[in-house]
Formats: sequence, C-alpha cells, structure tokens
Amino acid sequence: MEERDYAGCCGLYCGLCPRFQSTAPSRCLGCQLGPQHDYCSVYRCCVTKRGYHTCADCEEYPCERLLRVIGVEVGLDSFVSHKPMLPNLERMRQAGLETYLAEQRERRLWVEHLLANYNEGRSMTFYCTACALLPAETIRQAILEMEDVLAAGHVDGSDLKAKARTMKSLIKELARQADVDLKLRRKRRAP
Repeated sequence: MEERDYAGCCGLYCGLCPRFQSTAPSRCLGCQLGPQHDYCSVYRCCVTKRGYHTCADCEEYPCERLLRVIGVEVGLDSFVSHKPMLPNLERMRQAGLETYLAEQRERRLWVEHLLANYNEGRSMTFYCTACALLPAETIRQAILEMEDVLAAGHVDGSDLKAKARTMKSLIKELARQADVDLKLRRKRRAP
C-alpha cells in the first residue's frame, strides 16, 4: 500500500482500524483499495462521483451525507471510534494530506508494535482505539513505561496475558490523566 491509501474518504485512518489490522479472512484492505467499499455512500460520492481522495478535498465539506454516515448527531461508534474522523479531515484541510499521513503513520507503527508485542487475542480494538484517540507521544510513553515494568521484573515477559493486562492498564491510566474516553459509544440494547 502507498501511504495515501490509508486515508479513508470519511476521515477514518485505515491503519488504525481493527478490521484492517486483522489477519482474519474478513480483513479489510482499506477504504481506497478495491470495490469492497462501493456500498458506502460517502465513498461513492467522494471517489466515484466527484473524483476526490477524501471529503477534505470537497467544497461542500462537511456535507449532510458525511455527518449522517459517521453518526455526528447520534454520537455512536461502529467497530471503530468515529470521534477522530472530523478532526482528521480538518487536519488534512489545514496541513495537507502528506503532513496528516506522516502524523498518522507514527500512530500506525505504534499500534502495530502494540499488536505484535501485547495482544493476547482480545486487545486489537482497544489498541487501535487508543492509538486513534491519544496523542502518539502518549502511546510512546505507555510503551516506555511497560519496558521499565518488564525490565524491573514486575511482569513476566513470557506471560502474554499479563503483559496485555499491564499495557492496557498503563494506557487507560494515561488516557484518564488526559481526560480521553477510550470506550466505543455503542447503541444500547433494550433490556
């Protein structure tokens, strides 16, 4: 993939998406690759109809369609957090796509590090969400703190579940200090 292929039309950065990071057969190749996203009205409007790379390029941004699809009014998430989508598009408009992509690349590399070293099979969505919502420096700080914990022998480095539990606790604490909510906002089911 080229770096620009990680930029989804709607402001999603595909490199931080659990469906993209997955190794399962249902893995998503990213919003800019292949016809698998023809079902998405934002993709059809942005790429197919208007020929833009992202909605940040459009003079009608932010349009009603985009706001409806990413759920601005209802404030809900899907399998990824929708919170960074509009700020991501604003950053693209302000700094340009290449600067935005360089910033996001650092986050993608951090999530790939977390998944390779601290994923016990149940933490992918958490790590992707944390890397999407927290500053890259905060993720780096959590990883450095974890290295100190491991070096001090407070956690068995061969126990992946213990490492994942500790890493998630470190990230949650740094998120709490930064007043960042890492929980996905899901629709509540009736009792």
